[in-house]
Amino acid sequence: MSNISVGIIGTGKYVPEKILTNKDLESMVETNDEWIKGRTGIEERRIIAEDQATSDLALKAADQALKNAGIEAEDLDLIVVTTVTPDMPLPSTACILQDKLGARKAAAYDLSAACSGFIYGLANASNFIANGTYKYILVVGAESLSTLTDYTDRNTCILFGDGAGAVVLGPVASHRGFRSFELGADGSGGDLLKVEGGGSRYPSSTHSIENKLHYISMEGREVFKFAVRVMGLAAEEALKKANLSKSDIDFLVPHQANIRIIQAALDRLELSEDKCIVNLQNYGNVSAASIPIALAEANEQGRIGEGDCVVLVGFGGGLTWGASVLIW
Repeated sequence: MSNISVGIIGTGKYVPEKILTNKDLESMVETNDEWIKGRTGIEERRIIAEDQATSDLALKAADQALKNAGIEAEDLDLIVVTTVTPDMPLPSTACILQDKLGARKAAAYDLSAACSGFIYGLANASNFIANGTYKYILVVGAESLSTLTDYTDRNTCILFGDGAGAVVLGPVASHRGFRSFELGADGSGGDLLKVEGGGSRYPSSTHSIENKLHYISMEGREVFKFAVRVMGLAAEEALKKANLSKSDIDFLVPHQANIRIIQAALDRLELSEDKCIVNLQNYGNVSAASIPIALAEANEQGRIGEGDCVVLVGFGGGLTWGASVLIW
């Protein structure tokens, strides 16, 4: 078993041009800007164009990440796309992306763990490099959640947006790279956040469409309670595995679902707001794309420096959660 240090050597992001503001939503459902901002912190979200699909968002984020890493698509050994909104059930969005990128020698597959998907993808992919199987891997979180959103449901339509974030993983110096991962799931909470239609349980039919089974349904209060509890806990467990403590954290990149959930995590980890990126006001909840978009922005803004201890943490449907400690 090799023990190669694995880190993030490039980041990228892409969000669609179309903006859906809280003001726009006021004319669609019974809600208002003040209420949405107060409850969630979200001000606007991005929506894919009619001629776009998830792979198109992924492609733009991937191109940027490859450029940032200084490698070519042909150098990639594997592509992992984490998404709950694939272009289609078959082939995988990762295979569609592999073709669009021209990454001829890369294996490719999708991974589904909802909003925790990106952390699951990193944990999964980093092992291939650590044990010497592969050298360069592209991990993309890409979502088109607007395609699963019921814009007559005032409880969910205010939350979700579209976009993609990507990272290139590769070998790094031994003092850098991933130090730990903490992944978890509680399938008994699966009913709290789900899209029932379109799978083998409820295939697409007149019945599934009439009953709105192809849209996200969520027990908001229960998901909120779960998230507040698990975000800080997952980060603490990941720190413990890395033999580090809360005081070692230089920067936090949390899943961008709700400002109050992020605040609860900051309080528990005893971190000030300047040690955390918050961009949900611009994009809403972009599921698996949320953490990599935030990470790419923090990197672009120079908020993370070499040697910084960075904690990534998220939670999502499943129910799932994940955290990682990374020395930048």
